[in-house]
Amino acid sequence: MMKIFVWLLLSVAITVTTQGQEQFSTQYGYLDNAWYHIQSDRKATVTFLGGSITNMQGWRGKVCDYLSAAYPGTAFRYINAGIPSLGSLPHAFRFKQDVLGKGKTDLLFVEAAVNDRANGTNEVTQRRAMEGIIRHALHANPEVNIVLMAFVDEDKMADYHAGKVPVEVQVHEDLAKKYHLPFINLAKEVTTRIDAHEFNWKDDFKDLHPSPFGQNIYFNAIKKLLDSAFSRPVPKRLVSVKLPAPADPLNYENGAYGDIHGATAPNGFSIDESWEPSDKVSTREGFVKVPMLVSGRAHATVEFPFTGRTMGIGIVSGPDAGIISYSIDGGAVQTKDLRTQWSKSLYLPWYLILGDDLTAGKHTLKIETGEAAEVTRIVYFLVNG
Repeated sequence: MMKIFVWLLLSVAITVTTQGQEQFSTQYGYLDNAWYHIQSDRKATVTFLGGSITNMQGWRGKVCDYLSAAYPGTAFRYINAGIPSLGSLPHAFRFKQDVLGKGKTDLLFVEAAVNDRANGTNEVTQRRAMEGIIRHALHANPEVNIVLMAFVDEDKMADYHAGKVPVEVQVHEDLAKKYHLPFINLAKEVTTRIDAHEFNWKDDFKDLHPSPFGQNIYFNAIKKLLDSAFSRPVPKRLVSVKLPAPADPLNYENGAYGDIHGATAPNGFSIDESWEPSDKVSTREGFVKVPMLVSGRAHATVEFPFTGRTMGIGIVSGPDAGIISYSIDGGAVQTKDLRTQWSKSLYLPWYLILGDDLTAGKHTLKIETGEAAEVTRIVYFLVNG
């Protein structure tokens, strides 16, 4: 027991093993508070924050079924905060609404590595966003336990084969170490096991959205981590985390949505209180039949006053998306392309940072549409206050 206590204090990594084989799950910290809620409170809320791999039927449902079956005397509440296509940047700004707005969470699973690569999120933004999520969660509830996970895709496998650690995996692991959180590296596990000819990508795992076979691999890795964490003695009390100084002072720990109804000086922009497309192009749940600040006119303008050091927009990018120009506080005019590689076939929620490392205090964002009759749809402003 003394060794376990010393290891916890020193934050020494302990790799979960089964029958001598590494399972790529590293306990930079423990889940003692979640274990206390399960065994002493007999109630616990488990939240899953991620993209489509979290939202889809698979590992998440298996984890819920496993916890409910393993601890039948505990009343579990499960929150699915997975939204397809969204990675760490959207997670950081939607955290207040989509996680904290659902009530107190005791155990939080977070994944963003696949969509961060697919969406082209740069490393600085990834670090600011992921650290922001962690700090936001711990500010709101210093007793919450958090598990970070990095899922696999073919690009990450190629990185490992080239002798490189994927940037997204490194970001997740660095922050897991700093904040003493369990980390599950599914990207490395799947790559290593495929290389060992246990199974293959094409016929077994099939896709970055795993087949049922792949979903079971994800579930088993998570289950092994939970089994290890919950084999420890039940703590006598909850322990609150004292947050260290941030790795990046400009992280998005105060990230939140700015209400489009707070926009000012609209000239050619108007709010559609329940936007939906007039064509048959697909949409994402949560980003249709909701209010949107919309313009289909050339050189339309709108402003948004805000207080904070980071500003961005959450848009819906469809077949008619184009390019905007913008400035902050009357400064240099910049442009931003609102189109994505998926725009022709999907009204995709897309999050863009327009201003970072701003001075603390009040600012005003001004947006202007382009020459062509392209459509700009803003569903949220993104403010790191």
